[in-house]
Amino acid sequence: MSALIDTARDIARGKLEAVLPRRWSHVQAVAAKARSVAAAVPDEDRDVLVAAAWLHDVGYSPDLVDTGFHSLDGGRWLRRQRFDDRIAALVAHHSCAWLEAEERGLDAALADEFPREESAVADALCFSDMTTGPDGQDFEVLERLAEIRSRYGPDHLVTRFIIRAEPAMVAAVQRTQSRLSRRVPQPM
Repeated sequence: MSALIDTARDIARGKLEAVLPRRWSHVQAVAAKARSVAAAVPDEDRDVLVAAAWLHDVGYSPDLVDTGFHSLDGGRWLRRQRFDDRIAALVAHHSCAWLEAEERGLDAALADEFPREESAVADALCFSDMTTGPDGQDFEVLERLAEIRSRYGPDHLVTRFIIRAEPAMVAAVQRTQSRLSRRVPQPM
């Protein structure tokens, strides 16, 4: 493992393991999934993908909460720590966060502070997050989105966000699956 990934894992562990053990289980499984789909991104981006997966939910840590929007709070904290700018931006925008930012009235802040990357890395990060349940279990993307909606209830801001984000999330998952199928030798 690279030093970048080791550092990201250690940060995530320090911020989540003791205070949010269920979130820590999710993060560990998302990072493992990111490693397993790393062939969907260029070689030079694989460490970035896995590091971002380790850090994608760091903004849930109670001592990092500022706005209450974990993506933005995590990205801001990483930037203050002088962590890699690209990873901070991937964290800030992970899994269609710009749509949740709109629901929260934080879309201008998110867009002003962090560039949104549209890439194989962003897709693979979304794939890893949106096919992994809250306890680290594997889900199909539509099952995961249904699980989130049921957990938050029909009138919650997160449910409204998930409904709006579903087409983009499903598309990111499908693009990642397509990239993987092109890179994996097929049986003859």
